Amino acid sequence: MRSFDSLTEREILALAVSLEEDDERIYADFADGLRENYPSTAEVFEEMRVAEADHRRRLIETFRARYGDHIPHIRRNDVKGFVQRKPVWLTRPLPLKAVRQQAAAMEIETRRFYDRAARRTEDAGIRQLLNDLAEEEREHRDRAEALGRDKLNLEARQNEDETSRRLFLLQVVQPGLAGLMDGSVSTLAPVFAAALATHNSRDAFLVGMAASVGAGISMGFAEALSDDGSLTGRGQPWLRGFVCGLMTMLGGIGHTLPFLVPNFQAAMTAAILVVVLELAAITWIRNRYMETPILSAAVQVGLGGALVFLTGVLVGSS
Repeated sequence: MRSFDSLTEREILALAVSLEEDDERIYADFADGLRENYPSTAEVFEEMRVAEADHRRRLIETFRARYGDHIPHIRRNDVKGFVQRKPVWLTRPLPLKAVRQQAAAMEIETRRFYDRAARRTEDAGIRQLLNDLAEEEREHRDRAEALGRDKLNLEARQNEDETSRRLFLLQVVQPGLAGLMDGSVSTLAPVFAAALATHNSRDAFLVGMAASVGAGISMGFAEALSDDGSLTGRGQPWLRGFVCGLMTMLGGIGHTLPFLVPNFQAAMTAAILVVVLELAAITWIRNRYMETPILSAAVQVGLGGALVFLTGVLVGSS
C-alpha cells in the first residue's frame, strides 16, 4: 500500500475520481435497497448519488485538462489511512440505522481527504477544485437533512417508522419471543422432573443445561430453515435462527441456574421464582410488541407454563 504523502498530484486526482465513483455506486445501492420499504429515504440517497456523480464529472474534466485521457487505476484500498468499510450495501433487507451511520462516516472521510489533498497540491486550479469539493462535502450532511425534510414529510416519516417497527417485529421480536417461550416452557418438565425424581441439585442442573442447549440448537435450525425471507420479508434466515436459538437456550438456562445452589429446597424455591419472572416477561413482551391484551397474554402463557410444570411434577413424583 502507498502512503498518502507519496502520491503525486496526478495520483491524488485519480484517487479522488475513484472515491467519488465508489461513493456514487454505494449511494445507488442504498437507494435501491431501501426503495421497497423506505421509498422516501431512497429518494434522499438518489439525490446524494446525483451529487457524487457531479463531483466525479468535475474531477474527470480537470484531470483530462491537466494530464490527458488516461486516469491511473488507484483505489482507496491501495492507500494507507482509509477506514475499512463494511459492505452494508450488500445486506438485504438494508438496515436503515446502519445505512445512515455509514453515509455519515463516508461524508466525514471524504471531506478529510479533500482537505488534506488540497494542502498537498501546488496547482492552483486543482487546489481550488479540491477545496470546493471539501466544502461541498462539509455541507453534504446539511443538504441531506434538507432533502430529508422535503422528501420525508410527516406522513412519510410515520410510514417509514411503522415499516421499521414491522421489520423489527418480523426479524427480531417474533423469532426471539418464539425461542424464549419454547425455552422457558418446554424445558420446565425435564428440569423439574429430574429435580423431584433425584432431589439432587447437580442432577437437575445437568438435565436443565442439556435440555436448554439442545432446544436452542433445534429451534435455531428450525427457524433458519423455515423460509429464506424473500417472500415473507422476515429478513436473513440465519440471523433469525441465531436470535431464536439463543433466546430458546436462555429461556431454559434461566430456571436451570438456581440448581447451582447445593441446598435442594433453596434451589427449588429460586427456580420456581425464576419461572414466574420468565412467564411475566413473556407476557409483557407479547403485550408490548405483539399488541396482545395483557389479560389474554397472561392466561395463554400462564396456562401453558402451568400444564408443562405440572407434567414435570407428576413425572418426577411418580
